[in-house]
Amino acid sequence: MKVLLGLSGGVDSSVAAYLLKKEGYEVAGAFMRNWDALANSDYLGNPTINDTQCPQEKDYQDAVKVAEKLGIPCLRVDFVKEYWDSVFSYFLSEYKKGRTPNPDVFCNKYIKFNSFLKYAKAQGFEKIAMGHYAGSGEFRGHIHIKKAADLNKDQSYFLSQLNEEQVASCLFPLANITKPEVRDLAHQLGLSSVMDKKDSTGVCFIGERNFKQFLRNYFPATPGKIIEGKTGKVVGEHMGVLYYTIGQHKGLGVGGIKGEEEGAFFIYKKDVANNILYVAHPNERYLLKSTRCVLTDLNYIGERKEEPVGVKFRYRQPDQAAVISFTGEKAILAYQQGVDSVTPGQIAAIYKDGYCLGSGIISEVYRDEERIDI
Repeated sequence: MKVLLGLSGGVDSSVAAYLLKKEGYEVAGAFMRNWDALANSDYLGNPTINDTQCPQEKDYQDAVKVAEKLGIPCLRVDFVKEYWDSVFSYFLSEYKKGRTPNPDVFCNKYIKFNSFLKYAKAQGFEKIAMGHYAGSGEFRGHIHIKKAADLNKDQSYFLSQLNEEQVASCLFPLANITKPEVRDLAHQLGLSSVMDKKDSTGVCFIGERNFKQFLRNYFPATPGKIIEGKTGKVVGEHMGVLYYTIGQHKGLGVGGIKGEEEGAFFIYKKDVANNILYVAHPNERYLLKSTRCVLTDLNYIGERKEEPVGVKFRYRQPDQAAVISFTGEKAILAYQQGVDSVTPGQIAAIYKDGYCLGSGIISEVYRDEERIDI
């Protein structure tokens, strides 16, 4: 079987290529270029903007070296326009609303498992493969993403918006291997360009950024008031509500007050229309707790029925016990123990017995029956 693997120039996809070849697949790698810093006005907050070589080119060279070492072809494909149109434009529109999007989830949905998949099919490949720590398998008569054996690295959350056809199209060579084992294999194979390379961080395909400065490339700084919710007192000034997130307590430029409420303020509400941040003290963390949320933009594989499930609102978060139910095209998650900082715009990924049933975008958040305006 001919398989095209997304070869990123990192250790995970490099070892994934080796494992596929070892299993007898006819493997080729393809390096995806999805971001152009100059064309996309990515100047502020970009630590590499003045480097003589951009990080993407270094990654491409590392991918080429790995391909040569493993004896496989290395193709190169450009999805800069597709990434902007399908992923980054959505990212910006959500931030403009004061919400908290996850571009990595939609990068997988629209680029790696859509644009890249179409490219692979057009080139005559039967399947694609990725270096994600995740797997796939049949559950209740459908093909689902499932959690990786290495739960510390499990990336199923980022794949939760994939439909069944997308999941079935892909091989996941790292499903049953741990990160330390991947590093060891890379050393044994002599993949010197990637074996000790740090994991990529930051926004998918963009990289590490000073996030507040990065957003200023696309949204002008609009100073406004920081108000203590309990007293209505103005306690500081912010650069613009779009630059801050619910639950944030660092980088506000305001402290707490002395006495029994001593401690740093945290953000519990954003008034986007009036450009106001509302803050509270550590003993008021209950303001962040919710017990129910509503999901829209559902990607859900299999029968939609009311049942107990596990849910992740953030990557690496342990599964939270919940009951899912459905009404029209929406889902409702009830989690009576209460969860901190469930925020509109986030992805909620749904699990059952280690399989990912799908996910949705959080649109409304409630504490018991009261809607929380955050």
